[in-house]
Amino acid sequence: MTRIELAKKGIITEEMEAVAASESISPEKVASDIAEGVTVITRNNLHDITPLGIGLGLRTKVNANIGTSKDKISYDDEIKKLEVLVKYGADAVMDLSTGGVIRDLRNTLIRISPVAVGTVPIYEAVVRTAERHGHIAKMTADELYEMIEEHAKDGVDFVTVHCGVTKKAIERLRQDRRILDVVSRGGAFLLEWMIYNDKENPLFEDYDRLLEIAKKYDLTLSLGDGFRPGCLADATDRSQLEELVTLGELRDRALSEGVQTIIEGPGHVPLNQVELNIKMQKEVCKGAPFYVLGPLVTDIAMGYDHIAAAIGGAVAGAAGADFLCYVTPAEHIRLPNIDDVREGVVASKIAAHAADIAKGIPGAIEKDKKMAHYRKNLDWEGQISLSFVPDRVRQWRSQVPPTVQEVCSMCGEFCAIKTVERALQKK
Repeated sequence: MTRIELAKKGIITEEMEAVAASESISPEKVASDIAEGVTVITRNNLHDITPLGIGLGLRTKVNANIGTSKDKISYDDEIKKLEVLVKYGADAVMDLSTGGVIRDLRNTLIRISPVAVGTVPIYEAVVRTAERHGHIAKMTADELYEMIEEHAKDGVDFVTVHCGVTKKAIERLRQDRRILDVVSRGGAFLLEWMIYNDKENPLFEDYDRLLEIAKKYDLTLSLGDGFRPGCLADATDRSQLEELVTLGELRDRALSEGVQTIIEGPGHVPLNQVELNIKMQKEVCKGAPFYVLGPLVTDIAMGYDHIAAAIGGAVAGAAGADFLCYVTPAEHIRLPNIDDVREGVVASKIAAHAADIAKGIPGAIEKDKKMAHYRKNLDWEGQISLSFVPDRVRQWRSQVPPTVQEVCSMCGEFCAIKTVERALQKK
C-alpha cells in the first residue's frame, strides 16, 4: 500500500513517526494530513534516505537545483554542488541535467545524496530523442512514459510532470498575448511537441498511466507549472489560472488513487500578488503542498535574483507555501557554479525561516530569541553557531578584529549593548 492508503486506514508508519519527531508534531497529525493530501513524504520506496515531510504545519522546505548542460559537463562539479547545498541546509535537490550521460549522474546523486532527489524526466526524454531523431517532435508518448519509469526505478523521490499543458491551455495562451509566452523548459518542450504533432499532452491524456507508475514506487508527483509567468506583466493571467484549475482536478484524481502530489507555482509575481497566488492555489487545489520558484518580485534583479526570490519566498511561505525552490545569483545568466549554489540556498533558507516565524512553526521563534540572548551576552560563539553561514561570520570577524574582544569592530568601545548595561547597573 502507498502512504496515502496506509494513512487512510489509520496505520502510522516509521516514516510518519520520523517526520513527526523532526517537526515536533504528533504522528497522528502527519498521518491525517497525508490522508487528506495536504502533506506528503517525498521518498521513493527504493531510496534509503531520511523521509522528508512537506506540507501543512511543517517547516518550510527548500529545494536546490543542480545539473549539467551541453555547455558545461562536469560530474565532479555537480557532486561538489550537492555537498554544498546539503551543508547549508537544503532539504532536497533536483537534477536538471541536459548534458552528458544524464543517467550516470542521476544514479550517483541518488546513491550519495542524504536528501530527497527530484528530476524532470521530460528533459532526458527530449535529449535522447534529439540525439536519435534530430527533433523532439519525434518523441513518442511511450518513450516519455518509459523515461518516467526509468527515473522511478532508479530511485528518484519526486518528479516534475507538466500535466496541465493541454490543448485548451495553449488556446488560452494564444488569446492572452503574453510578453513571455512560456518560460518553463518542460512546458515549452510539451507545447512544441503538441503543436508539431497536433496531439493532446500524453501526460494529461493518459494520466492514469502516470498514476500507475507513481503508485508502484510511491513516487511523489510534482505537478509542474508549464504556464508560470516569466515576467511580472504576465503574472496571475488567464493562462496561469487555466493550468492551475487543471492541476487541482489532477490532484484530486491522484489522491483518490493513493498517489502523493505537490503543486508547482508561479515564477515572476509582483509583491502585492504573492499572497493572492498562494491563497488561490490552496483553495483550488484543496490545501495540497505548494512548491514555488521564488517567486521573483522584480524582473530586473539580474545577478541578484536570489534576493528577489528570497523576498517573494518569504511572503509566499508566510501565506502558506510549503516548499521553496531556490534561485541563484546566476539565474537568467548562466549555469550556476558552486558559490552560486551556496548563495541561493542561504537566501532561500533565510526566506523559509522568516516564513516559519510568521506561521508559528515550533522552534522557529525560539531560535531568534536564543540569538537575541547571545547578542545580549556578547557571546560570539553562540551567535556564530546560529548563523546560516558560520564559516563566513567567523572569517569576517577575524578580518577586522576589535580592540575589545567581546564587541565588534564597527562600534568597538562604543558598543550600545555594553554602554546601556553599564548605565543601567550604575546606582
